[in-house]
Amino acid sequence: MAWLAAAMGIALAAALMPRPAPAQDVIRIGVPVPLTGSYQEAGTDIVDGARLAVDQINAAGGVLGKRLELAPADDACNADSAASAATQLAAESVAAAAGGYCSSAAVPELRVLHDRRIPYVLDASTFPSLTEHGWNDAFRTIGRMDAQGVLAAKFMKEVLHAKRAAVINDGSTYSVGLATSTIDALKQEGVDIAYNGAISPGQPDYRNTVKAAAAAKPDVLYFTGYYTEAVVLAQNRRELATSIQYFMGNGTAAPTLIEKGGAATEGMIMTTSPLPQFLDNAQARRFVKAYEAAYQRAPGPYSVYEYDAIGVTAEAIKNAKSTKPEDIAAALHKLKAYRGATGEIAFDQKGDRAKAAFMAVTIRDGKFQPYARVDASGRWVAVK
Repeated sequence: MAWLAAAMGIALAAALMPRPAPAQDVIRIGVPVPLTGSYQEAGTDIVDGARLAVDQINAAGGVLGKRLELAPADDACNADSAASAATQLAAESVAAAAGGYCSSAAVPELRVLHDRRIPYVLDASTFPSLTEHGWNDAFRTIGRMDAQGVLAAKFMKEVLHAKRAAVINDGSTYSVGLATSTIDALKQEGVDIAYNGAISPGQPDYRNTVKAAAAAKPDVLYFTGYYTEAVVLAQNRRELATSIQYFMGNGTAAPTLIEKGGAATEGMIMTTSPLPQFLDNAQARRFVKAYEAAYQRAPGPYSVYEYDAIGVTAEAIKNAKSTKPEDIAAALHKLKAYRGATGEIAFDQKGDRAKAAFMAVTIRDGKFQPYARVDASGRWVAVK
């Protein structure tokens, strides 16, 4: 009878093992981000921000008596991959999506999700058209690029006192859009556009572009692309164009910029949504501490905006008392003052964040340091 005892033991062990919760006890939230390719580090950081939020919410009892469950999907910052990722999430019956990184991927993702009435809360994609369709299921916890272009131009004029600027984009939807809005704003500010050029991502050097920009004798060189190319431009600028007083970037304030760029990035200035470590509220400080404890590294720039994207989604589900995507979207529009790690969040009629903040940071002694903030009147003020 030994075999019977063994069989009973196995059966008992199986009965005591934790089992996956039934589907009806789980609320799935999609997270479309780049998990492969040049920007996978940013995507991983966003997923980790989402996971931290979900773990905390579940530890507190979940939402409507159900567990939240993440469904990450790799969009590779590529339009075709993005459409497939969003289609995959819809097939997995997600109640909502929270994520995004490259605007060029977010555009097709949003269209696929909208066709299925699934709300999408964007954490990093700033391209204006994402909330210009008149759709009621598009939201973002971060500011728009057209607003940032205006502020970047004001920064160059008011803080750096630049008279001539060179602007370089990387050809992507986001980068070209930001370059265009910045150039228009620089002209309004009376700053001459000394150079307006583009690079192709993934090249080993951009010496010819940097030489051409330097020959135009700008006071500031502003790159509107991502951190991978900013590293190379910083190295080329240090080698070939030390006459350019200031090198600026956006979408570049990631730890990898310093790790790979080293001394070449020292003194670089970035206009950005506030980084997690510089957000001045108790919840942000708790977020940074919890993130570092969970992942043994500092949070990247968009992790906290994803953390809040999950937070507002969960709040909307709770307020709607429903997991139907259309009910969640309606509840997101009704949020008045959600207190997130990035501050107070409410959405305007388009789905944009009603009060989006911006700041400038610099790299000093191998670390990001605050440089200036935008005050309530919309003017840049130095950070002491």
